[in-house]
Amino acid sequence: MNRSLNPVKFLTEEEKKLVEEAIKKAEKETSGEIKVYIDRFCWDRIEDKAARIFKKLKLDKTKERNAVLIYLVTTNREFLIYGDEGIHKKVGAHFWEDVKNRMVENFKEGNFGKGIAEAVENIGKKLKKFFPYKKGDINEISDEIEYGKED
Repeated sequence: MNRSLNPVKFLTEEEKKLVEEAIKKAEKETSGEIKVYIDRFCWDRIEDKAARIFKKLKLDKTKERNAVLIYLVTTNREFLIYGDEGIHKKVGAHFWEDVKNRMVENFKEGNFGKGIAEAVENIGKKLKKFFPYKKGDINEISDEIEYGKED
């Protein structure tokens, strides 16, 4: 399958649904927030752009600082998992590498939706362990995939 570089068309409708359902399911069991953002270009270092997007989406404003951004860039064929300080302190860099490596395995097989959904599930399990759902928790960030503008 030849993937479109247009962020909105990068995932099929079925893949979008798979990813968004994985986010909803994961967030039912944690106070953490997971956001997937697909961009076409990244002219800077991916770490810098992810940090800007993280702030732009107010992921750094969650009550427990436990939001996670999965940031994909279609043209550059790269991605980054960016966890806020609350979750990063709990899981450390090794956890993110494991999730990233599993995503790479899926991506190599052309399974982008599955790779992202599995990453969301794995991140959700860690968030549940360290930040379990509490009665009255509110969904602070929408579960829909966000897309970059053509910049």
